Amino acid sequence: MNDEITLEVFLHLVQLAALELEPEEAELLRRQLNNQLKSIHELAAIPLDETVPVALHGVPYPAETTPPARADEWLPTPDPGRLLDCAPETEDGYIVVPDIPHQELN
Repeated sequence: MNDEITLEVFLHLVQLAALELEPEEAELLRRQLNNQLKSIHELAAIPLDETVPVALHGVPYPAETTPPARADEWLPTPDPGRLLDCAPETEDGYIVVPDIPHQELN
């Protein structure tokens, strides 16, 4: 499978991420991403027995030694004002973030 990240797609992603890259940096990053994509395809091509669960790993965890899953629990921060003071911009107790520019891909 050849899913190489083309220069056109890469430049579009750079624009969406609002990155400022020198041409040499951009080409290095694109090459690295393509190498990672190639590695992912190589791993995906390894034949596996369909009876092997996706999350199986080499360390056995029998039920008697596996701790129970902890319950999700909401714990409010003791001083939210301190967190908001670190934000560059806030409004009505919320952190203001810039809009993310985007466009529809065909």
